[in-house]
Amino acid sequence: MSVERINPAELSPATGFSHAVVATGSRLAFLAGQTALDGAGKVVGETLPEQFETALANLLSALAAAGGAPADLARVTVYAVDVAAYRLHAGELGRIWRRLAGRDYPAMAVVGAVRLWDEAALVELDGVAVLP
Repeated sequence: MSVERINPAELSPATGFSHAVVATGSRLAFLAGQTALDGAGKVVGETLPEQFETALANLLSALAAAGGAPADLARVTVYAVDVAAYRLHAGELGRIWRRLAGRDYPAMAVVGAVRLWDEAALVELDGVAVLP
């Protein structure tokens, strides 16, 4: 499996994401949207950063169960009920990402959502990984 992260000089600096990811491998893992649900199915965390950390940990747990690692992520979409709050906390969210997933950033997008499946959820992450 190989993953090549592409960030052309003529585009704005890629901070916390890659503009493009070219991946080759033998298997794809499509990761369902993960919110800050605990093992009992209850949303935990009052703040966006708290919920982001749990949602990311859940996504990475699903990835690990599929046989992947954070560096195998080719694409992640973040759904936020408050994009302004997401931007406000971007630095802290970036630190959480680097602590849990490292610095090999996938292609990413943040999408504003009116609400998520779980009413108490502030953020949801889904993704695609290319597994070895």
